[in-house]
Amino acid sequence: MGNLLYLIAVILIIGWALGFFVYGASGLIHILLVIAIIAILLKVIRSA
Repeated sequence: MGNLLYLIAVILIIGWALGFFVYGASGLIHILLVIAIIAILLKVIRSA
């Protein structure tokens, strides 16, 4: 489960980066970034 969460976070960060540079800063792109950061924080907290 932890690896899946990490994979989703990485995919969301890549999607955010691509969307940010290709389409400019829109609301959906920032929501993806926030979700990715939350997923990474949960991964770090659970592994500690």
